[in-house]
Amino acid sequence: MPPVNRVLSPEAVPDLQAYIAEGGGAAITATREAGGDAVLRAIEASGLRGRGGGGFPTGVKWRAVVDNRSPSLPPTVVVNAAEGEPGSFKDRTLLQRNPYRVLEGMVVAAATVGATSLVVAMKGTFTEEIARVRAALEEVREAGWTEGLEVAVVEGPSEYLYGEETALLEVIGGRAPFPRLAPPFRHGTSLAGEFSETTAGRVMASDSDSTAAPPALVNNVETFANVAGIVANGPDWFREMGTEKSPGTIVCTVSGRVQRHGVAEFPMGTPLAEIIETIGGGPEEGRELVAAMSGVANPLLPAALFSTPATYEDMQEAGAGLGAAGFIVFDDRTDFAAVAAGVSRFLAVESCGQCTPCKQDGRALSELTDRIRRSEADPPDLTAVEDHVRTVAEEARCFLASQHQRVLSSILELFGDAVAAHTTGGPAADEDPIIPIAGFDDDGGRFVLDEKQRRKQPDWSYDEEDSGQAPADRVNQRAGDLAGEDADA
Repeated sequence: MPPVNRVLSPEAVPDLQAYIAEGGGAAITATREAGGDAVLRAIEASGLRGRGGGGFPTGVKWRAVVDNRSPSLPPTVVVNAAEGEPGSFKDRTLLQRNPYRVLEGMVVAAATVGATSLVVAMKGTFTEEIARVRAALEEVREAGWTEGLEVAVVEGPSEYLYGEETALLEVIGGRAPFPRLAPPFRHGTSLAGEFSETTAGRVMASDSDSTAAPPALVNNVETFANVAGIVANGPDWFREMGTEKSPGTIVCTVSGRVQRHGVAEFPMGTPLAEIIETIGGGPEEGRELVAAMSGVANPLLPAALFSTPATYEDMQEAGAGLGAAGFIVFDDRTDFAAVAAGVSRFLAVESCGQCTPCKQDGRALSELTDRIRRSEADPPDLTAVEDHVRTVAEEARCFLASQHQRVLSSILELFGDAVAAHTTGGPAADEDPIIPIAGFDDDGGRFVLDEKQRRKQPDWSYDEEDSGQAPADRVNQRAGDLAGEDADA
């Protein structure tokens, strides 16, 4: 199946008028004519699933927001553009090429759920995308698309957890990116005094515990980019591509040990081998591909299963996962002890520390796997890794610890002998950093990684030495110090 261009424009759309000339804006017109109920039914019928990684049915989420609306305050529509998954660059590519399609999807969503405010949440380091979105927002405002809507662009921190849905809402509310205890559709962006000033410890409302606080509708960039086409052309058009359970298209990123890196859009159900070959050109000369990993959220998929269709259900059945479709590819030069150490370091550093096993077991895994990579370990160290893998996800409020567990378990299952070899002597492996993408080198045809992340400490500082405190503890301590200073004053 060749690449398509339903949501990923083949080149940058220069301005709003160019987008309108190719059919843009039709979904807003259709929404105003048909009404929110009809739009919601179309989204549900389309079978669109969230493209942020979880694949949650979009219609179900929108319906939940509608059903849980506050009697006194309107909801907020938020686009999660805080892309930080290692191996993924599709959301930034979508915004660079055509922010208008994403904004149109947000305006449609606002009309559907009764929202009066839109929030575009990005990392402050995404300077190119921020400038592009701000310019596009000015254009759509002048065109009347956002009339009656309050629109804000939030430039958030670089932390990985900023991309977690509930942590993103915490940042919008002016707090640190610490995941909440319950789904965001039960509580929105913020009400003064509703949440802790420190960690996100408030248990949210349930069906039996009503609240006046408004819900928030949070969707990924690619999810909103699909909305305009569904509303303008109908759910049957959307289902012309993909499968019954995973309809539509998916925007994929390919990086790692292939001939070239890049981003392209494919019908759901395209075999992973074809995606890697089309974007990446296959293995480098004289090499053989052995596995691929979708970010740091899912188990590795061995090359023997690269014929697996890229759908949520097929990738899961194969023992891996589609995630955000950001595939890091490994070849026969890869030392998977180094991959395990790279994954562990990233997840241990990015853990916020609200859940003790996630941070403590995570740090232990990072230290142990790096010792194994350096061939400075003994067989009992590998046993210790297995022990910490079993407990790292206990009582976790978000998925980060489960990611640690899933990825390391798959490496040990698929490449355990190669990892174990480092505990009985032999040469050390070079570092294989598993870190987010910072940009694209047009001349080299490869992604540039965020090298600053390699200096980040587990306490989220960039000091020469780690303080030993979890980020959540540091925030609580600062809040307590400030409270003490206010009391003394």
